[in-house]
Amino acid sequence: MFDPVRQKEVAPTPEEEVRQTLVAHLHTVCGAPYQLMSCEYVLIAGRKSYRADLVLFDRKGRPLLLAECKAPSIPIDRSVFEQIVQYNRVLKVPYLLLTNGTDTYFCRHNPVENRLEALSQIPSYTEMLTQNR
Repeated sequence: MFDPVRQKEVAPTPEEEVRQTLVAHLHTVCGAPYQLMSCEYVLIAGRKSYRADLVLFDRKGRPLLLAECKAPSIPIDRSVFEQIVQYNRVLKVPYLLLTNGTDTYFCRHNPVENRLEALSQIPSYTEMLTQNR
């Protein structure tokens, strides 16, 4: 399958299909530009290297949204949530998204109360920009 973010063909694994569905949604429904997305974004935490499934940046190149994609057979559980929270200790994004294609959880960091707030839907890219900067 063709990945418009990486501009190349990628293996159509179940996780990749979920990621590409999310990429398409962020672009077509939310209005996020492909050129401001990065798939398999490398993070360094301490001496370890990790790969975030998808990072969406604002127009100044700052990370805005961090997404963790799993295959549909993998439940979104506490370990997946802890994984994305660990990645976010490095990136410090205002929006987190977890999905396996069947279940999707989206939340925003409330800096005043220093807690995550669940949101019922993914806002447009413009709304994400204006609500957090």
